[in-house]
Amino acid sequence: MTPTPTRVLIADDQHDVRSGFRMILDSQPDMTVVGEAADGIHAVDLARTLRPDVVLADIRMPRLDGLEVTRRLAAHTRVVVVTTFDLDDYVHAALRHGAAGFLLKRSGPTLLIEAVRAAMAGDTLISPQITVRLLRHLTPPATATPAPGPLTTREREIARLASHGLTNAEIAARLVITPGTVKTHLANVQAKLGVRNRVGIAAWSWQSGLATPGTLPAQPPHPAPPARPDTS
Repeated sequence: MTPTPTRVLIADDQHDVRSGFRMILDSQPDMTVVGEAADGIHAVDLARTLRPDVVLADIRMPRLDGLEVTRRLAAHTRVVVVTTFDLDDYVHAALRHGAAGFLLKRSGPTLLIEAVRAAMAGDTLISPQITVRLLRHLTPPATATPAPGPLTTREREIARLASHGLTNAEIAARLVITPGTVKTHLANVQAKLGVRNRVGIAAWSWQSGLATPGTLPAQPPHPAPPARPDTS
């Protein structure tokens, strides 16, 4: 029996943004967009009428902003805030009002899809760049040298980079591996640490001392290409 797709409502005052999000989400077999709203009041009304599983809410909208939308809906509906504005006050307010995620619009389609799935799983996904700042304030890193723990050397390397806010593609480029390989390693890290997403990985990295402020590992040199045979 095919599971029922996750029903998503998109609230954003920009038509192009709504259309882009709709194309991304409707392309997923487990998601369907059931409505769009261009202002906060309409978003609240539609959410109460359509009863979506997840609402994607921009922060700056006419009539009612996304933070107030979140406050009014979060008790009964999962709300993921998606915004251009990378401000800590917005993040703290959204989470305080019960947001099930906080993403920057530049985070890309993969994180948007993951945020919807995380919300449905009862988890909270936050853009990696924001996670780093939050953890620096909320989780002072240990000063002791971290114990190796359950992770392999490669897994620790990837966990450290993820805790500094690098995306899968950025980690892959630094380590000269594929984004799919990074994703597999991160899944293994989550399973070993018993955490549910990158926020949990980052928290463990900072608490253990694996990651510390201002110590993003240096870019490793790319191996030189093999010398071409001299055919002259």
